[in-house]
This record gives sequence, structure tokens and C-alpha cells, in this order.
Amino acid sequence: MGWAGIGTRGAAVAVAVAGPLLLLLLARPSPAATGDISKSAGMAAPDSSTSECPRIPYCCAGCCRCPRVVTPRVQRYFRYGAPPVINPLGTSFPANTSMQPSFLIKMLQSNASINISHPAPGDWFVAAHLPPSSQKIEVKGFIPTCAYIFQPDMQVVRVVEVSILEPNTPFPQTLLSHPSYLKIFVPEYTQELLLELQGCVSNRSLGCPVHLTVGSATLPSNFQKVLTCTDPTQTCRLLLPSPPWDRWLQVTAKSLAGPHVLVAFSTVASLTVCRPWIINFHHLLQNSPNQSRNTSNGLLPPRPGYQDLGRSSTVGGGPFCLLSYQVMREDMDVVSVHFRPLDRVSVLVQSDMPSVMRLHLNTGMDSGGSLTISLWANKSVISNNTLVKVCVNAASPFLSFNTSLNCITAFFQGYPLSLSTLSRKANLIIPYPETDSWYLSLQLVCLQSPEECEKSSVLVETTLSLVPCLNDCGPYGQCLLLRRHGYLYAGCSCKAGWRGWSCTDNSTAQTVAQQRMAVLLLTLSNLMFLAPIALSVYRCLLVEASVYAYTMFFSTFYHACDQPGEAVLCILNYDTLQYCDFLGSGVSIWVTILCMARLKAALKYVLLLLGTLVFAMSLQLDRRGAWNMMGPCLFAFVVMVTMWVYRCGHRRHCYPTSWQRWVFYLLPGISMATVAISIYASMMTSGNYYYTHSIWHMLLAGSTAFLLPPRDKHTEPWACSQKLTCHYQICKNHQEELYTVT
Repeated sequence: MGWAGIGTRGAAVAVAVAGPLLLLLLARPSPAATGDISKSAGMAAPDSSTSECPRIPYCCAGCCRCPRVVTPRVQRYFRYGAPPVINPLGTSFPANTSMQPSFLIKMLQSNASINISHPAPGDWFVAAHLPPSSQKIEVKGFIPTCAYIFQPDMQVVRVVEVSILEPNTPFPQTLLSHPSYLKIFVPEYTQELLLELQGCVSNRSLGCPVHLTVGSATLPSNFQKVLTCTDPTQTCRLLLPSPPWDRWLQVTAKSLAGPHVLVAFSTVASLTVCRPWIINFHHLLQNSPNQSRNTSNGLLPPRPGYQDLGRSSTVGGGPFCLLSYQVMREDMDVVSVHFRPLDRVSVLVQSDMPSVMRLHLNTGMDSGGSLTISLWANKSVISNNTLVKVCVNAASPFLSFNTSLNCITAFFQGYPLSLSTLSRKANLIIPYPETDSWYLSLQLVCLQSPEECEKSSVLVETTLSLVPCLNDCGPYGQCLLLRRHGYLYAGCSCKAGWRGWSCTDNSTAQTVAQQRMAVLLLTLSNLMFLAPIALSVYRCLLVEASVYAYTMFFSTFYHACDQPGEAVLCILNYDTLQYCDFLGSGVSIWVTILCMARLKAALKYVLLLLGTLVFAMSLQLDRRGAWNMMGPCLFAFVVMVTMWVYRCGHRRHCYPTSWQRWVFYLLPGISMATVAISIYASMMTSGNYYYTHSIWHMLLAGSTAFLLPPRDKHTEPWACSQKLTCHYQICKNHQEELYTVT
């Protein structure tokens, strides 16, 4: 997986795909970039010089020597504000998870492009992935190494002349052939924005042939508002409830009258701004004890209403329209944030105005986690006919609970929740939330009799947090924090057949019985090494027996620790166990081949020690490199063949000399070793690993037992074990001595 970024100037960055998924941070257009943005991406020819290859079921030019370049079926997902939440494998998400779909482009050719007019300022993301890789486990060094180059380009066309539209001030405009661009600043606590076209006249057409577009384009969902003024009898106006706070809003006006037709009109913007009742710790300290107690109990004075900027340019007076709770952001760790009200755990919810909490997720690194929201209300304080409606929105809160419950603001579809006597808890999970200020709005609603809610209030406990992974990916997953070109994001790595965003999809999961069976197969199959250990001791090959015992011990506990499920036992660090297992396997093959060569003792032990040191060094350099294991073994094989050829020429007879040795020992051992290597190199997959690797253990140990040379003629069986005991022995001299009789 790789990440790359492209600045606002659109410099191209080439990225080598080292896996099936590629994520790119495309651009951050400035607020002045109200023109068009064009994004294109090309899939270049594979580069065979890279170290890893995406395991795809077809060949790639340069590494497989294909006759032509094969373009893979790449799928690209675009999203504004946060990385795309994609699900190419069709797995399930955790309960209470809500996500925005991503904009999908299937890339069937080597190049593809997309044009976006009036893009929203901020971060744009694109994710690209190859088809699912093959489950075959291949030996590194024997497979072609290649990588596809995903090269994104961005071109931005900026608008030079952008006029500022001031509230309640008519702005005259004249359209001929080119559109007109405006922008208006929406302050905080804006409840409504009204855009109106006045005095529209045209010299060749009736009515007001003007096409008005409000807002910026986003992907995957585009919530731009369009106003077409063609009917001369209707008033041309557009009302936007809860527009985005504290930002500039783009307005584009185009003429529909055709070329060389003059259209003149005036644009008027009116803002309706709320007056918030801000609840914080300092405010409560300034109140009297009675007022503080009344505030805690929910006995606040009635304060619905608003203030129209058309009648007054200040927001200092007038009734209140929302209850604003100050929220403290507490950064716990990387992509780990807790939000809580400053003065309390619970939030007071009433029927006359919504209670609003603001969550700051605009640091630029917050979109790489998951926003979790948990709400709880006491059953005793909720009546049977009342509901607590909740909306979670970005950019601006939802404030229109009295007229609608759809949680839709001007440019955002919110996430609805509700609390009642039947459901006193509500949970919401938003993976990869957009980089913005998020708002939690709550209000008490009585659908049957609104009079019951006038004097009612409910205390709702909130748990708001941003976590890298939900529940740390559960017992069958591992949460990973990944950084690509300065951008940090989190993801789950699942095991034991579990899948999904948080490793909660058990459609292909292994049962506990299957996990235990896999552990038993991989560990108990190493007991086959007891046969070569016993034969080595019987034939007085103590060094070989020690190496086989070492291999059996660490292979057993390495596979006991390597299991993904519940049946796991780690007596040492995982990396240490893996290193010792690989070292023991290589040295076992090394000492077996050298033992078959029947070298002199001094030369044999020197080569044993040097080979072990070479194995230790090579495994430290590249633990999974095939040639690091095969190089020393091939050298030992050459030494063995050389010694056998030398003995054949010296004795004028085939070596080994006995046909029984060839038929009953060497040929079965060579056959078992050949089958083991074939299984290891070409038959292992992720699905049959437990069985094929266990067979590999047994065949390797069995071939070792068959290939060990027989004991020397002058060595008694178990002679080495007898030397371990303490007693007197009569030394036997095999040399003949000549005596002279006088």
C-alpha cells in the first residue's frame, strides 16, 4: 500500500504499488479555486526492478515476459474530505456503522480522467486497488517481481475575478456570455441563508433566464443547490437552511438566454443568525446557586426564536434558538481523541430548542480514524410519548426539529438517531469522518401531543471519541497505524479467517475446533524429528542429533505462537521464535548433506561451524529469501557429490557400494525430499497451509532419517550414550603389534 500527495500546483507523483490497494491524497484547492479541477491517473507499464509484486492472476510485462502489456482492472474511488471507505470484497461492517459511498471509476484502460467544476476547498482523496490477489504462497526469489506505477496528475483552473456578496446589499450584475462568480461569508450560528434575484431584465427573452449554482462540488455526493429563474410570474429565490458555518460560500450565475443576449439583475443575500445560549463552566460559576441548580435540573427560561440580520446587524439581543455546550477536545494518542462537555457528563435536552455540541475534527489527521458516538438516557425520565431526536452533521448543525426530522442541512445529509422508552441507547460509528467541525444536535419531540413536551427535559449521557480502530479490531484483528507521505490513517489486519472493516465478519472465519486442529497439526508434525534424532544418537552423530532437536523444539513453539486464533502459546518473542525456526531448518539440511559426504572429522566440523555462521548472517539480511537458504545447501551438495565421485574413482566402484543402501534408504529419502520441496514451492496456499506445511514437516524429517549414513564399522550401537556414564573401560587397540621371541 502506498500514499502520495499532489500540491495545489498539480505536480505529478509516481507511486509503486506494493500491494492490492493504493491511496493518494490528491489535492487541497484553495478557497479561491472556484474554477475547474481535472484529475487524471495513468497505469504505466510495470517496473521489474522493485522488490515486491502484487500477486495478480495474470502476467505483467517486464517481469513475466508477456508479449504485450496487460492493463489490470483497476478501480478508483474518489472522496472529498476523507479517504474513501471501500469494500471491494463485499464484507460486512460492524453494527451501527454508517458511511458515505465513494465515487467509483472502473479503469479499463491505461489512462482515465475526471473533471470537477467548482471543487470544494480542502483535501481530496482517491483510492485505487487491483483485483484480489492469488492465495498461493510463493517462495520469494522464484516469482517475478514487478509493480504497477499509478501516476495521478492534477490541473487546476482558477477564477481570477470573484466578487464578494455582502448581506442585505443588492449586488448588480450583467451577464452576456461568461458566467459571474460570487462568494459570501457565512458566520457562525447562521440559521438560514436566503438568496434572491431582483430586477431581472433581458433584451431578447421573457422572464429571468439565469441559472444560479450555490455551493461547491464534492464527491461522492454533490449537494450543490441549483436555482433556475425562467418563470416571470414567480419570485426567484433560494432558501438554504443551516448553511456551513465560518466559511465562504460560492455562487455561480450563468445566462440561459444564449449568446449575445444581455441579462441584468441584482443578487441579494439575507442571513438569519441564531443567538446561542452558551453553557460552560465559567457561566455556571457566575450564576447564583439557585440559577445553577435550575440550569442543572433543566428549568431554563423559554428562549426559542431568532434574529434577522435584515432588521438588525448585530446578534447581541433577541431570544435564544439553541443551547450550545462547550466541548473539550482531549488528545489521548495518535488518532485517539475524547470529547466531553466542560462542566458535566450529561446534556440537557428540551423541546423548545436543540442542544448542540461541536466536535473539532479539523486537524488534518482526524479523518484517518473512526468517530464513535454513544448516547444513553434514563428510562425514568422519558415518557411513553416522547422521543429524543438526534442528528449528527458536518459543517453546521441541524436546527429544524420543529418542521422536519430528516437531518438534512443545506449541503449535508446527516446521520439520524433517536432515544425512547423502548430504545434508551443509541450508537453511531462513522469510519473516516470528513475533516471538518462536526455537530451533535438533540431535541425532545412529542409526536402525538406537543403540549406534553413544553415542560419536559431529559438528561442524555454522551460518550464521544475518535478511535483509530473500533474495539481495537476485536480478538481476531490487529490495529495498524500507517503513514504514507505524511498522512496517517488506521486499519485492521484480520486473522483466523475473519474479515471486514473491524474484523467482525465471520463468514469465512475458522471455528475454535479448526484453530486447535491447525495448531496440533503444525506442532505435532514436528515430532517426526524424533526418528532422525534417535538414529543420530544410535550412530554416534551427536552434533546432528543436537541440530535436529533444536529444529524440532523451535519449530514446534514457533508454529504454536504463529497461530492467528485463540490457540496461541508464545514462550519467547515471536520474531525470536521465527528466526530460530528458520535457522534450525537451514542448518538441519546443511548438516545432513555434509554428514552424507563422510568427510574427515576436522574438515566436517569446520564446515558445520562456517555454514551455521553463514546461515545466521543470511537470515538476518533477508529471512524469507530463497537463495539465502539454497546457496549454502547447494554448496554442501556440491561437496557431497565431489566426495562421492572421488570415492567412485578411487575404489573403481559405485559409491555407496551396497544396492540395498540405494534401494531402501537413498531412493526413498530422495523421493520424500523431492515431494517435500514440490509441496513447499508450488502447492501451499492460505487455505491449505495447515495441512501442506504439516506434510512438509513430516516429509523433511522422514527424508532426513533415510538419508543419514550408516554408522562406522568400528563403532558400537549407542556407543556415544555409553560414554556419558562414569565407569572403567578396557581400551581395545585395533593395530597389530609384532613381538620378537628370543
